[in-house]
Amino acid sequence: MNHHITRDAAYLTVDRDAFPAMMEVDRYNNRSDAFDEIIAATHDHFWDPLDPAYVDLSKPFDLKNEYLMPPEQVPELSGAVRDRLDEGQCIRLANESTRWGISGILHGEQGALSLSASLCHIMLDPGAQEYAANQAREEARHVTGFARYIGNRWGTAYPVGDELGRLMNELVAAPEVYKKLVGMQMLVEGLAMGAFANLHRHTNDPVLKRLVQLVMTDEAFHHRFGKIWADRTIPKLETAEHEIVEDWAARCFETLLFNLTNIRQKRSIYPQFGLEWEWVRDSVREVYADRDSLRRNDLKDPTNIMRVLVKTLLNANIITDRTRQLYANWLDIDALEREEGLHVGEVIAADGIEFLKGINKGRRKIGQKPI
Repeated sequence: MNHHITRDAAYLTVDRDAFPAMMEVDRYNNRSDAFDEIIAATHDHFWDPLDPAYVDLSKPFDLKNEYLMPPEQVPELSGAVRDRLDEGQCIRLANESTRWGISGILHGEQGALSLSASLCHIMLDPGAQEYAANQAREEARHVTGFARYIGNRWGTAYPVGDELGRLMNELVAAPEVYKKLVGMQMLVEGLAMGAFANLHRHTNDPVLKRLVQLVMTDEAFHHRFGKIWADRTIPKLETAEHEIVEDWAARCFETLLFNLTNIRQKRSIYPQFGLEWEWVRDSVREVYADRDSLRRNDLKDPTNIMRVLVKTLLNANIITDRTRQLYANWLDIDALEREEGLHVGEVIAADGIEFLKGINKGRRKIGQKPI
C-alpha cells in the first residue's frame, strides 16, 4: 500500500532528498489548477505584524489589574486555588494561564511554518508547491506576530507542552503526506480556528483580538488547502486506506482532548504562586467531580476548539460509523451534521478580510496597479 495514501496527481510527492526530480523539464508544465483560487487570494488577506496600520502590538495592557480572558475561562480559578490567592494573584494566575495558551499557539505556528516548508521539498505539482510556499510565508508572519505579542506582554513564551510538542514533531517529521495534510491542514488548522474564535470572542485585550482575527484570515485558506485534499482523496480511498486516515485522526482527537489543556501540561505555571500542580489538579477536580460532563458542556460552545475540529472531520467524510461513537461521547454529532453555513471562525475571518482589503487598497499609491 502506498504509505502516502495519494489518490490525486496534485498531491504526488518524491522523497525529501530527491531534488533532481524537481528539475525534470516535464514537471514544470504539469501544473494543477486546483490551488489557483487560494493562491490568487493571497493578496486579499496580506498583512504585516510589524506595521501598526494592521495591528499595533506596542499598545500596553495592564496585566496586574485586568484579566486578558474572563476568569470563568480559567479552570484553575474555579476551586480552592481562588481561596488561597488574593485578587491580584488570581488576575496574574489567569493571565499566566493565557500566556501558556498563547505560547502553545506560537509553537503551533512554528510547526505549521516548518511543515509547510517541508511540503515544498516533496510536492511535485508546481501549483501545490507554490501554495505551500505561500503558506510558509504566512505562517512566518504568525510566528512574528505572536512572538512580538508575547514579548511585549511577558518577555518570553512558555516552553511547548509535552503533547503539543510531540504532535508537532510527529507532523513535521512524518514522511507520509496524509499525516502532514490531514494532521496540519485539517486537524491542527481546525484546532487553531476554534482557539482563535474563542480568543476573539472572549478576550479583553483589543490587540489580541485584532491579532487573532488577522491570523484567522490566513488560516481560513490554509484550512481550505486541506479540504481540497479531502475532496480529491477521501472518496477514492480503499477501505483499508480510509481506516488508516480515520483511526489516526481519532487518535489525535483523543490525545488533544485529554491532554492539550490539562493541568499537568501547564505545570510550569504554578510554582511562582507557591502551588503544586497536583494540588491544583485536585482542586479543580473537586469542583468538577464529573469531568466528563464538564467537557461535554464546554463542547456545546460554538467556538470550542474541539467542536470546530470535529466539524472539520465530518465535512471531510473522515468520520464513519467505525469511529462515530468516539466523538458522540462528547458532542451531538447529529446536530453538527445538521448545521449549515459558515462556522463562527470563518465569519470572523471574512470580516477580517474586508478590513484588510480596505487598508491594502488605501495604501496603494495613485496610479499604482494592484500587485
